[in-house]
Amino acid sequence: MNRISCDLLIIGAGSGGLSVAAGAAQMGADVVLLERHKMGGDCLNYGCVPSKALIQAGKVAHAMRTASRYGIADVVPEVDYGAVKDHVHGVIDTIAPVDSQERFEGFGVRVIREEGRFVSETEVEAGDTRITARRIVLATGSRPFVPPIPGLDTVPYLTNESLWELRELPEHLLVIGGGPIGMEMAQAHLRLGSKVTVIEGARALGKDDPELAALALEKLRAEGLVIEEEALAKEVRGEDGRIEVETQDGRVFTGSHLLVAVGRKANTEALDLEVAGIETTRTGIKVDDRLRTTNKRVFAIGDVAGGLQFTHVAGYHAGIVVRQAMFGLPAKAGTDHIPWATYTDPELAHVGLTEAEAKKRYPSTKVEIARFAYDHNDRAQAERHAEGLVKVVIYKGKPVGASIVGHQAGEHINFWAYALSSGAKMRDITGMVSPYPTYGELNKRVAGAYFSPRLFESDTVKRVVRLVQRWLP
Repeated sequence: MNRISCDLLIIGAGSGGLSVAAGAAQMGADVVLLERHKMGGDCLNYGCVPSKALIQAGKVAHAMRTASRYGIADVVPEVDYGAVKDHVHGVIDTIAPVDSQERFEGFGVRVIREEGRFVSETEVEAGDTRITARRIVLATGSRPFVPPIPGLDTVPYLTNESLWELRELPEHLLVIGGGPIGMEMAQAHLRLGSKVTVIEGARALGKDDPELAALALEKLRAEGLVIEEEALAKEVRGEDGRIEVETQDGRVFTGSHLLVAVGRKANTEALDLEVAGIETTRTGIKVDDRLRTTNKRVFAIGDVAGGLQFTHVAGYHAGIVVRQAMFGLPAKAGTDHIPWATYTDPELAHVGLTEAEAKKRYPSTKVEIARFAYDHNDRAQAERHAEGLVKVVIYKGKPVGASIVGHQAGEHINFWAYALSSGAKMRDITGMVSPYPTYGELNKRVAGAYFSPRLFESDTVKRVVRLVQRWLP
């Protein structure tokens, strides 16, 4: 058994683990990184990167079918699904060197490609190596959750991991789960030529603002996506090429392929956490607001920490941990300023509190809502993307939440994420000047919509203006 010691041991080479490793090593710490599978983790290999590459292929096919709205003849695209998957894997291959073992070894990180498990509160065993570390970071991520639906284990099914090896376009894709992963993959396959039915046990896009989610779902249904809500799967049966999903209310849906996309499960089982005195919860590892586990020498970040499961959250967590592990400076993680986006078309994005959440936290009579529609934006009209809405939740003159549905909503939510993190007020936003014509004007205009009633519907303002006008030379 080889024995080594280090300042910082990181288990998991996904986005969070890699961020910690790069930062700590370049600051001079002795860093060991364990990865049992692929460098880059879920995001690079099975999640964000391949899904967005597939979505883009679907957008191109859809643009060809709908070109007539720009005065160009519609064309029925010839989709080679295998070639589309080559495009997806080509994107992964292009990005992979950034997350490679060689690159991180160049930073001075010792990379060990083995699974790690605790053998004491400060020691981890990986293959034939035992590592003693002053601080340990758990960044093991999550995997697709496969629900215990009767019959599911008897039929072939796909998850966001196995989907990328499929080379033939599904004739009719059934998707169990109407969350972000399910809806993104459903629309992408619809645009590539599959029939698609989404089977959701509750409400599709249920974690987003209901008003904006409804607008997104209306557009998706208009495109031909079948979305069945309040359809809790009761049983799955069939065989390769013909699969049936029966729901609790007796409905039966038949398709050629099945994608299970009902959520994620934290990767904790192989770690032997109890040996290190680390407690878990239903959703992952128990952490405090500094991301420390019940073993104060051990941190947990990203999906395995049991909170918001987004790549950018893992990166944010990495910064919180680096400040503590490298400099001993206390740092706390928050969630009110964390944005997220669903990359359907239209996109759906959010940051901060929803309207309902704000009215629970603050006096409801003091919570205000400002809206501005895409169809009043000249750039959106010029590009035929005029269906959308920006909705901002305001308390005491400050934005405390924002939701956007529409073209590039994931890009536009950056503005409100910065506004919330910096403590900006709505009056600060009105002072911003956006170039014309851009979608960015939407954010300034929603601030204008907030102040308009105060200026144009106020009798006091009108009296003051009339008085001033009498005395002006």
